[in-house]
Amino acid sequence: MRTPLLRLTAVWAALLLLLALTVIAAHLPLGAAKPWIAYGIAFAKAALVLWFFMEMRSEGAIARLAMLAAALWLIMMLMLSASDYLTRGWLAG
Repeated sequence: MRTPLLRLTAVWAALLLLLALTVIAAHLPLGAAKPWIAYGIAFAKAALVLWFFMEMRSEGAIARLAMLAAALWLIMMLMLSASDYLTRGWLAG
């Protein structure tokens, strides 16, 4: 009982640390790197939540494969939406 509680508390502390890092990065003049840093921090937070709180570490290979396929599909849809949005200026001409 003590080990899972300690593990979850450590993950919670890591999430709070990443939250503080997000706030600090939002206020720094990082230029074009700011969104990529934010995406990296968000990916780390999502990975911690998936692995520990949603307990993907104890799931089988099929569940992990389904999670990976869903994540890749979401990334693909976001990239296609972004490419559509970024090329809208070409139509105005």
